[in-house]
Amino acid sequence: MPRRSQKKLTNPSPQLTWSSDTELVGLEFELVPEKDCSLFPQYTIGLHAWFLEQVRSHDPKLSAYLHDGESEKPFTISALNGEIISSGRQIQLFANTSYRWYVTALSSRVQQWIAQWLENLPKVVDLKNAPLQIHSVSITHAPTTYAQLLESEPSETIALKFLSPTSFRRKGHHFPLPVPVNVFHSYLRRWNDFSGMSVDQDAFLAWVDDHVFITRCQINTTKVLAGKKGAVTGFTGAIEFNLAREAAKQPEFRQLFHALGKLAPYCGTGHKTTFGLGQTRLGWSSQTMQDLPDVQTVLAKRIEDLTDTFKAQRKRTGGERADEIAAKWATILARREMGESLQVVAEDLEMPYETVKTYVKLARRALKNEE
Repeated sequence: MPRRSQKKLTNPSPQLTWSSDTELVGLEFELVPEKDCSLFPQYTIGLHAWFLEQVRSHDPKLSAYLHDGESEKPFTISALNGEIISSGRQIQLFANTSYRWYVTALSSRVQQWIAQWLENLPKVVDLKNAPLQIHSVSITHAPTTYAQLLESEPSETIALKFLSPTSFRRKGHHFPLPVPVNVFHSYLRRWNDFSGMSVDQDAFLAWVDDHVFITRCQINTTKVLAGKKGAVTGFTGAIEFNLAREAAKQPEFRQLFHALGKLAPYCGTGHKTTFGLGQTRLGWSSQTMQDLPDVQTVLAKRIEDLTDTFKAQRKRTGGERADEIAAKWATILARREMGESLQVVAEDLEMPYETVKTYVKLARRALKNEE
C-alpha cells in the first residue's frame, strides 16, 4: 500500500492507476476536517448520497443504475474510521485529525468511472456543515478480475475479519450470525451478478452446507444505524472456515470457495454494504474498525424499540407494507427526538417533507395510545 501523504491531493499518482480490464479495486481515502464539527448519527446516508452525486455529475446513466438498479450494488462504502466520540445527540469529529474512508468497485463499469473520477477528484467530501478535506488516496485492495480470483491458489482454510457490524436478512428479520451458507451466499450473489461466470446457486450452497465448517469464531453483536430504514443488529469479530475432506470430490466448488473468500474484502459481507456495514478483511483478528459512539447505539436501540411497538399496533393489518411503515415511523420519530429537523430527515430518506411531517404526527399519536 502506498504511504499516505499529509499533503493535499492534486493529481493521482501512478500508484493510483490500473489496467483497463480491471473489475475489482478498493481505495482508502484520508479525510481531514478543517475544524471541529458534528454529524448526526446516521451520517453514512450522507456519505452514500455524496458518492452517488459524484457519479451523477459525471455519468448520469451509471448513477441511475447504481441508485435504482434491481441487481446487487457494484460498489461498497465504509463508515469513517478514526477518533469519533458522542457529543450530546450528535457525534464529534476533530480538526486536523485523519479519518479513513473506504470505497470499492465490483464491476468493470464502476472501476472505469472511478479511474476517471480520480483524475479530477474534488478537494472536499461535503457532509452538511462538516467539510472533510481529501488529503490522500491509496489502493487498499489490489486491482484484479474475477477470473484472476478464480485462478488463484486454493486453500483449505479461509479466515475473515468483520470490521463493521455485519448482518443478513432471514425471514424478514436481521440474522447476526456468520453461518457458512449465509456468508457464502452473500458473496455468490455478487459473483453471479458481476463476474460473467454464473454458478448454480442451489448446488453450490448445498455443497457449502455439507462441506464448509467453522474451526474458530470470535464475534460480538451490536445494534447499529445503517441506511434509510433504521437499526440493524449485526456482528463484528473474526471467523475461520475449513473444508471437509470430501469437498475435494468437487474441485470446481472448492476453487470457487477460495475465490469467494478472496472476493470478500472487495464486496463486503451481508446487506447494506453501501451504507458502511459488512466491511470485511482476510485474516484472523477480533479488532473492529472502531467502537460505535454511544449516541449511535442509543439511537439504534430507540428505533428498534419503536419499530416493535408500531409493528405490534399494526399487527391486525399485517403484511410487509405494514412493517415497512412501522420502520419508517420509528426512524423518523427517533431522529426527531434526537434533535434532527424533519427537513433533513426527509432529504436523507428521500421522502416528501409533508409525508415525513404526517408520519411523525401519526407516530406520536400511536405512542400516546400506548400510555
